Amino acid sequence: MASIEELRDERLKKKVLLEEKGINAYPSTTAQTDTIELFKDKFSLYEVGKDAVTLAGRIMSQRGQGGLIFCDIFDGTGASGTKAQIILKLDEMDADAFHFFSAVTDIGDFIEVTGTAYTTKRGEQSLFLQSWKMLTKSLLPLPEKWHGITDPDERYRKRYLDILTDGDLRELFVKKAKFWDSARNFMKESGFLEVETPTLEVTTGGAEANPFKTHHDDFDMDVYLRISVGELWQKRLMAAGFPKTFEIGRVYRNEGSSSDHLQEFTNLEFYWAYADYEKGMKLVERLYKHIAQETFGTTAFTTRGHSFDLADEWRKVDYVGEIERQTGINVLDATETDMKKKLDELAVKYVGENIERLTDSLWKYCRKSISGPAFLVRVPKIVSPLAKACVDDPRVTERFQILLAGSEVGNGFSELNDPEEQRARFNLQQTLIDRGDKEAMMPEWEFVEMLEHGMPPTCGFGFGERLFAFLVDKPLRETQTFPLLKPRE
Repeated sequence: MASIEELRDERLKKKVLLEEKGINAYPSTTAQTDTIELFKDKFSLYEVGKDAVTLAGRIMSQRGQGGLIFCDIFDGTGASGTKAQIILKLDEMDADAFHFFSAVTDIGDFIEVTGTAYTTKRGEQSLFLQSWKMLTKSLLPLPEKWHGITDPDERYRKRYLDILTDGDLRELFVKKAKFWDSARNFMKESGFLEVETPTLEVTTGGAEANPFKTHHDDFDMDVYLRISVGELWQKRLMAAGFPKTFEIGRVYRNEGSSSDHLQEFTNLEFYWAYADYEKGMKLVERLYKHIAQETFGTTAFTTRGHSFDLADEWRKVDYVGEIERQTGINVLDATETDMKKKLDELAVKYVGENIERLTDSLWKYCRKSISGPAFLVRVPKIVSPLAKACVDDPRVTERFQILLAGSEVGNGFSELNDPEEQRARFNLQQTLIDRGDKEAMMPEWEFVEMLEHGMPPTCGFGFGERLFAFLVDKPLRETQTFPLLKPRE
């Protein structure tokens, strides 16, 4: 078997043959008249042997039988993997042109072909070639078509080839685009204004996460990449008089990777003035059902070993009550020692030893058994620094999270708008930071000042592309077009 270097040398020789004939191997124009999708759709309308059609695409397969050459070309239009068969017949075209095509083309080349519609004896809709033009001469071969790229690292590094040769993967990204389109359309049809908020922040807000830090040369100061889709900024827009806003954008968290976590991903967040978390839950349930139906044509899914149907009743799960039911620990009353003892007993690994992190670790153990769809409610204040407290028990909040397949795939709450209460909670977060908690929320005192001017009662909610990964039952990394990789040494 020839090496990659030998194959490249052979293709370079073919490029030289083109140049010797005065042919540009990389022209900038094409006379394409139809896409392959259009050619297939209106095939029956062409008059056989008369109507000239010009297609353009990449050669995906090539095979010869004496005086015949068959090629399949692909241009990315139509259903995933749709190709057009091109036929060259020696006794029906210039012999030199036939042999030159055979001599200089390879699988992977982009070509322009002009010919007439033709149906083979096997009934395959084809193009009988009259003339052709090189559009891009490829110097390296495509992966072997039956197996594609098998090495996981190579698949991510050469994602363009992975997508090209894997129709299912290409269709996955088409679905992902529909996923976000359906979410955006739902929000707009529900009266929400799409906005843009800063991605560089002096103080990160809206989530508990370790941020990426960089330096702003012009201002000579350190700034952070945002960890939420403008939560504190969108709340400012509530104070500014916009009743409904949303944003879809990238967020960045300098944390570990897993099947459900990456450092860069897309989230949607909305804010709804004069609404509380009860109204928010009703809207979100409709939103999720809409996304599922529009993107996948179903509301029933099997993923991560769980099965659920978004069309079923969405029950409410009490955070404190569920942990106590499963572990016997009441997180509102238990000490740090009690929690650590129980986590050790359950063989749960945890990071951090303060009440907030221990409480969160206990919950993450318990949620694994819940398939959903369900709303997690009455979440403790200690893990909800931006949510309003419940009237009947100020130790828990008007927060709701979406539970599917043993995980949370959405988070919202009645937003805290009492400036004095917000100041006190930020002070508590600062205490956690001072004790070494890298994921505690940075205080944002200008946000507190905004609250002192007044923000209406508001419901906020956000979810990310992890929901899409759950619905297609794939690791989050696999659903990203170009996941981050370490450079090769």
